Amino acid sequence: MARISWKFGLLMMMVVLVGSCSGQLSNENFYSKKCPNVFKAIRSVVRSAVAKEPRMAASLLRLHFHDCFVNGCDGSVLLDDTSSFKGEKTAGPNNNSLRGFDVVDAIKAKVESVCPGVVSCADILAITARDSVVLLGGPNWNVKLGRRDSKTASLAAANSGVLPPPTATLSQLISKFQAVGLSTKDMAALSGAHTIGKTRCTVYRSRIYNDTNIDRTFANARKKNCPIITGTPKDNNVAPLDFKTPNHFDNSYYSNLLNKKGLLHSDQELFNGGSTDSLVRTYTNNQKAFFADFATAMIKMGNIKPLTGSQGIIRRNCRRAN
Repeated sequence: MARISWKFGLLMMMVVLVGSCSGQLSNENFYSKKCPNVFKAIRSVVRSAVAKEPRMAASLLRLHFHDCFVNGCDGSVLLDDTSSFKGEKTAGPNNNSLRGFDVVDAIKAKVESVCPGVVSCADILAITARDSVVLLGGPNWNVKLGRRDSKTASLAAANSGVLPPPTATLSQLISKFQAVGLSTKDMAALSGAHTIGKTRCTVYRSRIYNDTNIDRTFANARKKNCPIITGTPKDNNVAPLDFKTPNHFDNSYYSNLLNKKGLLHSDQELFNGGSTDSLVRTYTNNQKAFFADFATAMIKMGNIKPLTGSQGIIRRNCRRAN
């Protein structure tokens, strides 16, 4: 009996230790005492940046996504290279692709001016993503807070294939999202973030020239700005991911897919005779359902392996580990 009791006690201790390592985020009141004006400070900078360039909303949202998929939501994507590590900015999925770092710098400076050393860069990314969506007409949600910042970043991790490429098949998309604890429904809803933003010719060229499940008029229109010849300055020409309402967060992305007008191969995979066809139809017909599922999925994504409690640090400059 004593042996059983001892084993039970050991098991309970292990459960407690494992639980404490997983990290637990708090509600939006996390900074209510130490930094009550954090939301106002962040929103003012985001609003100014998006007013100047609506595309920036999508860029800031994407930073949060690329941060969370690589070793969790720890702000590591923001770190510059140092003599001791090579960061994530020059990784294949990020190099000449991620943008908005200067806006994050401005947000961090604003927050530091009202409450220095309190708010993490990882939390700033989460709040900024939400505010960016709301500013373009998308859903609102309560951002869970309490993330702390990593001291390092990993080029190898960002290059390891955890980030789904624009050439991904449906099964690959499902697998990569499941690997970080997100369901197929989460994946389909989060893909709706492509209702805003733009992407370069090099990213969608193969889709418009090689795919057969694409509206020909749509493909021909895109070809005018994206020639088949590679290695020219036109590689960097951009096109809106949602040609209907590129600066408004709505459900038109899904109606585009119904009409075979997804700009990326991975976009059209959501409606190509597979398991997500029904979700695309639902979101096309019911924007409220899309908004609800998107908000739920964003909260889940923001909870991927956060550093909390005494883990990590609070960076004073998001580009370096203090």
